[in-house]
Amino acid sequence: DDALLCPMIDARRMEVYSAIYDRALNEVREIRADIVDGDTFIGDVLLDKGVKVESVSIRLRNVDTPEIHGECDEEIKRAEYAKQRLEELIPVGSTVEISNIKDDKYPGRIDANVYDAANRDIGWVLVREKVGREYHGGKRQSWCKN
Repeated sequence: DDALLCPMIDARRMEVYSAIYDRALNEVREIRADIVDGDTFIGDVLLDKGVKVESVSIRLRNVDTPEIHGECDEEIKRAEYAKQRLEELIPVGSTVEISNIKDDKYPGRIDANVYDAANRDIGWVLVREKVGREYHGGKRQSWCKN
């Protein structure tokens, strides 16, 4: 009787949206997407003059992390850790500052430097911790030892 229902909507580019309902179908948590992977998350962006843009896909600049659907077991394992680490660095509901915003190669996603409350660039934190590696566009290097 304590069961919760969590229907998932798999949207484009690995962005998984979900909501949570109780058995009586009362919404417990609204539909949202959280951390997509180790270098991408969904957030609401507050622009100048109080304009709010909801559910923006934001990719961290200057870092590449392993892919969730990687080419080998090692990449997938590292990708899961990278996603977990990003969740720790910017927990759901936290406020971050974004700058140096550019359109991403995928429509509907932006690239940006992301800073936490301590003014740390989250992308560089991941690079320094060796969770990700420095990246400035172009072809990504493989995370697999082939």
